[in-house]
Amino acid sequence: MTLPIILVSAVIVLAILLFIFEFVRSDVVGVIMMTLLPLLGLITPKEAISGLSSNAVVIIVAVIIFGAGLQKTGAMNSLAGVLLRFAGRSETRIMLLISGTVAFISSFMQNIGAAALLMPSAKRICRQANIPAARILMPMGFSAIIGGCLTLIGSSPLILLNDVMQITSPAIEPFGLFAVTPIGLALISSFLLYIVLFGRFILPPGHQQQNANGPMSKKLQRTYHDIGNLFELHIPPSFAGPKTLMDLEIRAYYFTTVIAIAPKGGTKNFAPDIDTELRVGDTIAVEGPPELVEKLAAAYGWEIKDHLAVFAEDLSPSNAGIVEAIISPRSEMARNTLRSFSFRKKYGVNPLAVRRGNKTFVGGISDIILQSGDALLLQGRWEKFHFLKEQLDLVFTEEVQGEILNTGKMKYAIGCIMLSLALVLVCDVPLSIALLTGALCMILANVLTMEEAYESVDWMTVFLLGGMIPLGIAFEKTGAAKFFAETCMGALGPVSPLLLLALLAILTSFFALLVSNIVTAVLMIPLAMNMAVTCGADPRMAALVVAVACSNNFILPTHQVNSLVLQPGGYRTRDYFKAGSGITILFLLVMLTTISLFYGI
Repeated sequence: MTLPIILVSAVIVLAILLFIFEFVRSDVVGVIMMTLLPLLGLITPKEAISGLSSNAVVIIVAVIIFGAGLQKTGAMNSLAGVLLRFAGRSETRIMLLISGTVAFISSFMQNIGAAALLMPSAKRICRQANIPAARILMPMGFSAIIGGCLTLIGSSPLILLNDVMQITSPAIEPFGLFAVTPIGLALISSFLLYIVLFGRFILPPGHQQQNANGPMSKKLQRTYHDIGNLFELHIPPSFAGPKTLMDLEIRAYYFTTVIAIAPKGGTKNFAPDIDTELRVGDTIAVEGPPELVEKLAAAYGWEIKDHLAVFAEDLSPSNAGIVEAIISPRSEMARNTLRSFSFRKKYGVNPLAVRRGNKTFVGGISDIILQSGDALLLQGRWEKFHFLKEQLDLVFTEEVQGEILNTGKMKYAIGCIMLSLALVLVCDVPLSIALLTGALCMILANVLTMEEAYESVDWMTVFLLGGMIPLGIAFEKTGAAKFFAETCMGALGPVSPLLLLALLAILTSFFALLVSNIVTAVLMIPLAMNMAVTCGADPRMAALVVAVACSNNFILPTHQVNSLVLQPGGYRTRDYFKAGSGITILFLLVMLTTISLFYGI
């Protein structure tokens, strides 16, 4: 063992300890590698910063921008609406639909991003169907992890694969975008079948979701009590209509506000004024105290639905909510009434109450002369509040959620992604350039501004990737990878290629549980390729097995996706061990079987 091998081994141990014990952030570890390795003379300064300009970094930046573009245009909200229509109330159907969808999304964006984008929709569907979120979120998270194996851009280890392979063997043939797809399809299909058959036994039971789901924060609920309860009602043929909201005086008698109307066969109105008519067949959404809403429904013979159906997506917490706004002394609303402003019609927002001092007014608030310091309780869609902030001098007591969606650009966002795929498949353009072209087109088409693109990039991941690639270079350049490979093969003795791949898959799966899958890929791919050469196996297949096995992370909540759903699902570590143990074994068996059948091992 030479001095460079000893030094690079010490650096690897240092990096692993920093990741395990989290003495510093992961991106700082990357910067430490970029500075420490050239200072020790293990790599050149040029090699130390080469990771920042690697294909892997360019690909991951482009993929993140794709995700931001889809979110900005509301494409994910549209997808959630489709899911809500088809999900129904069957737990198995909901699980399959959500898991299959998140796996597909994970195939062209990072799996953590896919899970984060779909999780609000999954929770809404669970509430609507009265199914514990714990029964759905864990399969969704596992599907996001496995879905990252469908293409070469779904997970960080697969994004790194070609770059790290070329460190070990510069002349090696890189993998194409869909080279891993047979493995990914086999993995996700077997996983879904496994969950359908055994999910009832291995998934935690969780707690039933509450149907009455108030869209107010807990802070506002303490102040305004029952005002924010949301209900959906249907107007049956027995209603003696049409009648206007002014005629019915619902707010005055029942302290309840009609916030949205869906006419039968018509366009939804999310801020109806007093002249809006209610007719037979209409569906309305109201905010108010439960007991008074029940009296309202009984008085007119209206039907209270068990859950939101027509407005499930429109009024979901991701799209709409309730906020409190204080009238500032500079606001033109001071010394005027809401009616004089045509507030609902002009701003598309529903006033629910006015609070002055310790008194809360619900009835007749349209004619109250407002004063500076008055608090307005407002309900509406998030984009309306963002618009309202720019128009009136109102001070919001809580951060307004959501963002202004550019839905008119949705087709351009999807088109840019399709363009990138076409460049790869039809024109044989390198993957990094094709994806970068698609990301650039999103900016040129005004799907995102350049500033929004910069803000969307996860620079922590960029510097982690940029710092780990030089560690892989040092591992190979110093001969450490070859030394450890020969030592391992000497201890193992003669093994068949398939047995070698199985050992590499198990070792990688174990290592990925302890440290970042990026670190695992950077260290294990060169080691695996050298071991494959020593025993006469295909080094490309060894590298592919390692990159895929980095996603075999189900028995501990250490993977980013598992950590994401941990709290919302109310899971404990033992829940992951119980559900993930069988899936870990299944993953290994299906991956190795698929590789032996489709890749000629």
